[in-house]
Amino acid sequence: MHASSADPRRIDGRKRWWALAVLCLGVLMIVLDTTIVNVALPSIGADLHFTETGLVWVVNAYLLTFSGCLLLGGRLGDLYGHRRVFLLGLSVFTLASLACGLADTQQMLVAARAAQGVGGAVVSAISLSLIMELFTEPAERAKAMGVYGFVCAGGGSIGVLLGGLLTGVLGWHWVFLVNLPIGALVFALCWALLPGNDMSRPAGRLDLAGALTVTGSLMLAVYAVVNGNQAGWASLTTLGMLGAAALLAVLFLGIEARVVTPLMPLGLFRLRNVATANAVGVLWAAAMFAWFFIAALYLQRVLGLRPLQVGLAFLPANLIMAACSLGGSARLVMRFGIRRPLVGGLLLAAAGLLLFARAPVSGEFVVHVLPGMLLLGLGAGIAFNPVLLAAMNDVDPSESGIASGVVNTSFMMGGALGLALLASLASARTEALTRAGAAAVVALNAGYQLAFAVGAACALAAAGLAALLLRVPAGGARSGESSLQATP
Repeated sequence: MHASSADPRRIDGRKRWWALAVLCLGVLMIVLDTTIVNVALPSIGADLHFTETGLVWVVNAYLLTFSGCLLLGGRLGDLYGHRRVFLLGLSVFTLASLACGLADTQQMLVAARAAQGVGGAVVSAISLSLIMELFTEPAERAKAMGVYGFVCAGGGSIGVLLGGLLTGVLGWHWVFLVNLPIGALVFALCWALLPGNDMSRPAGRLDLAGALTVTGSLMLAVYAVVNGNQAGWASLTTLGMLGAAALLAVLFLGIEARVVTPLMPLGLFRLRNVATANAVGVLWAAAMFAWFFIAALYLQRVLGLRPLQVGLAFLPANLIMAACSLGGSARLVMRFGIRRPLVGGLLLAAAGLLLFARAPVSGEFVVHVLPGMLLLGLGAGIAFNPVLLAAMNDVDPSESGIASGVVNTSFMMGGALGLALLASLASARTEALTRAGAAAVVALNAGYQLAFAVGAACALAAAGLAALLLRVPAGGARSGESSLQATP
C-alpha cells in the first residue's frame, strides 16, 4: 500500500495512541453494522412487510456496495489523501444511518443501506492505511494492529447485544440512529488528531470501470438468486440476469488485465496460496454470513426468543471469536504454521453448523444452540488470522495492502452470494413443506436446517481446499511466525 507523506513524527506518542483509539471507534461502528442489524431483522420485516427473501436485501444491499467499493476506497485515499477521504466516508456512513433510521418503506431502507455500504467500505479501507502511517516502529505497529484486530473481531459481540437491547427497548430504528452520535464524535476527534497533509501522492487514475462492472455483476447475480424461487430458476428473467452478471464479470477481468492501476491486480492470483486463500474466504464467508442471518431468525421465529435474548445467545460465540483473534490464533500459527490451524478452525465451524442443522422445533438453548455457538466461535476465531496470512504470505511487502484488500473483498462477496443462495434454499424448502400441509413452524425450521447443512458443506469444502492446495513454506511454523510479524 502506498504511504502518504503525512509524517508520523509530527504526532507524539500519546497522541498517536489517542488517534488509534478514535480510528478503532470508527471501525467499530462499521463492524457493528454487520451484526447489529441481524437481531433486528424480524422486527424490520414485520414493520415494513418484507418477505423472507426480500429481507435478505436489508443485509445484502450493505454487503454488495461494501464489497464493491472496498478496493476503490483504498485507492481514493492513496490519490486524494487518507484523512480527507476517511472523513468523507465517515460522513456518508453517518448520514446514511440517519436515512436508515427514518426509513418507512422497504425501498428507502434498502437504498440507505446501500449508501451505508459505500461509506463503510471507505472507512474500513483507509483506517488501516492511517494506522500504518501513525505507527512505523515494528513493535508499536504490531501492538496497534493487535488492538485493531481485536476491535474487528470483538465488535460482533457488542453488535448482537446492542442490537437486541435497542430493538427490544426502543425499536429497530435505533440500531441505525445510534451511529449518529458516534459518527459525529469520531469526525470531530479525527479532524483534531490525524495529520492532514498528504503532499506527495502516487500518480494514477481511478479504476471506476472496474468498480462499476464488478459491483454490477455481483448485484445482478445476487438479485437473480434471491428472486429465483419466485421468478423460476429456468425463467428468462433469472437466466438473463445470471448471463448479464457473467458478462460483466468477464468485462471486469478484461479491464483489470489492461488498466494501469487495477482495482484487483490479477497477477496476485498466479500465486497459489493467494488464490487458494481467496477461494477459502468466499466459501467460509458464505457459511458464516448465512449462519448469522438464519440463526437470528431461528432463535426468534422458531424458539420464540425476544431480541435482547437473541443478542445474549450470540454472545458466547462472539466473545470466543474475539479472544482467539486477539492472541490464541496467532500463537497457534507461530507453533504449527498456517495450514493446520486454518483447516482445524474450518472443521470446528463446520461441526457447529451441522449441530445447528439438527436443531429441532422444540429446541432448548443449552442443549441445541449453545454447543454449536461455541464451536462456531472457536473455529472462526482460530481460522481468521491464518486465512489472512495465507492470502499475503507469498506477496511482496509492497503489495501486502492490496492483497489484504482483495481477500477482504472476497469475504464480502462470498458473504453476499452465500447469504442470498442459502436464504433462497431455506425459503424454497419452507414453501414446499407448507404446500404439503406441514405446520408453519415445522416448515420454517426445516428450511433453516437445510440452510445450515449447506453452510456446513461450504465450510467443509473450504477446509478441503486449504488442506489440499495450501503450500507449506519450507520454514514451517517459523515461516508462519515471520509472516505474522511482517503482515500489516
